[in-house]
Amino acid sequence: MTNRPSAQAPTRTPQRLDDAIDGGIGESPLRPDGTLKVRGEFAYASDLWAEDMLWGATLRSPHPHARIRSIDLGAAMAMAGVHAVLTAEDVPGENIYGLKTVDQPVLASDVVRYVGEAVALVAADHPETARRALERIVVDYEVLTPVLDAERAAHDEDLPKLHPNGNVVRHQRILKGDPDAAAEVVVSGVYTVGMQDQAFLGPESGLAIPAEDGGVDLYLATQDLHSDLEQTARALGLPPEKVRMTMSGVGGAFGGREDLSIQVHVCMLAMHVGKPVKMVYSREESFYGHVHRHPAKMYYEHGASRDGTLVYVKATQYFDGGAYASKTPVVVGNATTLGVGPYAVPNVRIDGWGLYTNNPPCGAMRGLGAVQPTFAYESQMDRLAAELGMDPVELRVRNAIAQGGTTPTGQVVDSPAPVAELLERVRALPMPPEGGTTDIRELPGGTSNSTHGEGVVRGIGYGVTIKNICYSEGADDFSTARVRLQLLGGEPAAMVHTAAAEVGQGLVTVQQQIARTELGVERVTIHPNDTSVGPAGSSSASRQTYVTGGAVQAACHAVRDVLFDRVIERFGTAVGLSLQGGKVVSAEGVVADLTEVLGEDVIEETREFHHRRTSPMDADGRSDLAQVQHAFSAHRAVVDVDTELGLVKVVQLACAQDVGKAVNPEAVLGQIQGGSAQGLGLAVMEEVQVSNGRIRNPSFTDYLIPTILDMPPMEIDVIERGDDNAPYGVRGVGEPPTISTTPAVVAAIRAATGKNLTHTPVAPEHII
Repeated sequence: MTNRPSAQAPTRTPQRLDDAIDGGIGESPLRPDGTLKVRGEFAYASDLWAEDMLWGATLRSPHPHARIRSIDLGAAMAMAGVHAVLTAEDVPGENIYGLKTVDQPVLASDVVRYVGEAVALVAADHPETARRALERIVVDYEVLTPVLDAERAAHDEDLPKLHPNGNVVRHQRILKGDPDAAAEVVVSGVYTVGMQDQAFLGPESGLAIPAEDGGVDLYLATQDLHSDLEQTARALGLPPEKVRMTMSGVGGAFGGREDLSIQVHVCMLAMHVGKPVKMVYSREESFYGHVHRHPAKMYYEHGASRDGTLVYVKATQYFDGGAYASKTPVVVGNATTLGVGPYAVPNVRIDGWGLYTNNPPCGAMRGLGAVQPTFAYESQMDRLAAELGMDPVELRVRNAIAQGGTTPTGQVVDSPAPVAELLERVRALPMPPEGGTTDIRELPGGTSNSTHGEGVVRGIGYGVTIKNICYSEGADDFSTARVRLQLLGGEPAAMVHTAAAEVGQGLVTVQQQIARTELGVERVTIHPNDTSVGPAGSSSASRQTYVTGGAVQAACHAVRDVLFDRVIERFGTAVGLSLQGGKVVSAEGVVADLTEVLGEDVIEETREFHHRRTSPMDADGRSDLAQVQHAFSAHRAVVDVDTELGLVKVVQLACAQDVGKAVNPEAVLGQIQGGSAQGLGLAVMEEVQVSNGRIRNPSFTDYLIPTILDMPPMEIDVIERGDDNAPYGVRGVGEPPTISTTPAVVAAIRAATGKNLTHTPVAPEHII
């Protein structure tokens, strides 16, 4: 509602409004891409095609660590149908890129640092020709000693230095209170988390078309168009305006598309041959061509009084970042600041290490930096509850942080933090029925018919988490939106234009809902995402509804203000103006139709939205505002375990989550269900097996992800405790359910088996 001073102009009697716009904030309109995706008609980046296009392919290193002595391209160049073979010498600009740290070559020139590192490129008239040409490139390698242990990389000075600054990407310490505090009850443990893959279904793909101005147009699937643009333009030696990027259909992301993959490579080939070039990774190449979740080893010690009040938490965390930094600095920052969980702990000492190794590069994945420590500290809370003889939920409730509490960095939690309420709510959700079943699909092992109920024990476990939302530690986190309002076919219509990536989370729908709510028009279209509008940042950190939603709201307000100025000038009405149902409305009723106010004009406004500025931490991890917002979720898992065979069936997942404001309630439920599926996968099946730097299971045959038969029924309780600092009070939704699921499932398996399970995913051999 906007209030403006009155102005002298002709007036008329307002009429009452009797219609409203459907599909606004708080409703669940149909997704415009939903039907196409269900029918298999949606166009993904791998469906791109252009007349006379060639196919690109990448030669990759077979060694985790080696020096390149020479590369012989002759046999590949001589093949019929091969148009180009390129190496590092052909990179037109800077042969280096990176997200937080610029440390990765476009093509390896002297040293390869992981199995799968890109060494050479081929463009050919058929994908099979390109593949066979790769086989004819001869690279002479001098194999070097690899660094494969992250903990050793942190402290062993005798190991090879993988980068000029050594093997430490980031070391962050958090000190709060008395680091030497003593407690009556102490529990400790060492916890490990395996490498998890984002497992998106759409492989890396893109189409580059050389332009007449010497630039290039790239159509691709990504999470952050402008970050890609900046890195690609620098590598191509082009000004940013000559590299134009347009979003194509994205078949999932979950963090795996934040780093560059095909972007520079396909553009190099297209510019070199003067023709369109398309690249599409195979599934195996995709496993090598994108980052994964950081495997971690974490040492934790919790001290408490006899009544269960936490006195201190001490932890040392090691994160294997692989060959290049990617998001490792952010992972370390999140893991340390969130390392004690959603609990009030007066004394904290945490040391977090992110390390370079010759293992596959690791970077962003849903729940960035919070997944690993949550598994550790929640395992510790269960261990502490057992030591104290307390109910594990009661222990968590007793120590739950609340609004007004302080995090380990000293930041005051200044928005609702209903941690205790979430725990009570999730415990109160209906339980699955007790008793056996004769349906083997509902037993551990499922249709493998490995058990008929003998040796099956039920267990119940809980997990709760805290996750930071948006970019932290001083990053200027913002998004840009352009909104146009005009008459189309005689009716008012809005168009929203941002660079924000729709990666399956429903952002297109959210932008439409905001525009309908703010402009009072039903017809809202979303302009294709490209780099002709300002940056929107990455579709990560559960941030897009917050920042791009805020930018769309701000641009709509700017459009609305132009309209209201016209109304005031023409009709002299200025009290409580708003837009509803295609009409301008005052406190007294309808003032005018939008068609009357707009006429033939087009109103277009562009605005940026910046959330409140955070601040970096000092050497001891102190910061009054390290993170802009926190989100919370709690899970209860019920499992059946065949204790003789080590097989697990997750019978039910229950989740309670604070979402601030459910902009699209059905989408919120979908995010919680999807996130819970990924957390379940990490708990019992998903792990990239790496041996001597090589991925041993780069396929969906050997890398297992939950199917519809693995996902149990879910009970979900969504609460809305709005954050006054956020547009509409929203709180990030997508990541927290991924984080709290894993410790809940593992806790349930512990309850069923009595085993001290310290690694996730839990495998049969851990149980038997």
